[in-house]
Amino acid sequence: MRSWLSKLIYSKHRRFYASLVKTYREISSVSVDEMWLKVVDLTDVSWHPLLKSTNVPHGLVPKPGLIYQAVTRFSPIPIRIFVELVKPNEMLTIRVMAIPGVEERVTYRVESTVCGTCLSYSVTLRGWLSPLIWSLCRPYTDRVARSLVESVENPGLHRVSAQKNAIF
Repeated sequence: MRSWLSKLIYSKHRRFYASLVKTYREISSVSVDEMWLKVVDLTDVSWHPLLKSTNVPHGLVPKPGLIYQAVTRFSPIPIRIFVELVKPNEMLTIRVMAIPGVEERVTYRVESTVCGTCLSYSVTLRGWLSPLIWSLCRPYTDRVARSLVESVENPGLHRVSAQKNAIF
């Protein structure tokens, strides 16, 4: 009888923990330097399908330990973003702290290949709410890498669409 009771108590203290990882890759004809400048420009998120604006001052270079706020397109409540790792002209890793129960890590990696510049966008969701959050944000995260590459290749296109969104 005691062993049954201890198993019941032990199983109640276990936590459901899920981890989801997805990587998107895009090839561009622009240089690595141009792509990197767009990735580390934390003030310009007009290309991002989820983010509307940030509170980062113009010209601030991201460094590990930087914490800033961003506003999403769906909610006026700001989310906190923490810069974890920066390798110049190579990789930027950030952690998004939106709601308890979900830990989101985003990694942008820029590489030079024979075909052009390769942009890798990796999303890792951890926590017990991650399956629900993933089902809600997946259609938007599918477009992040493509939107970033298009904004570097056609800079005027995204400025016009950002201005139209600001008007309405």
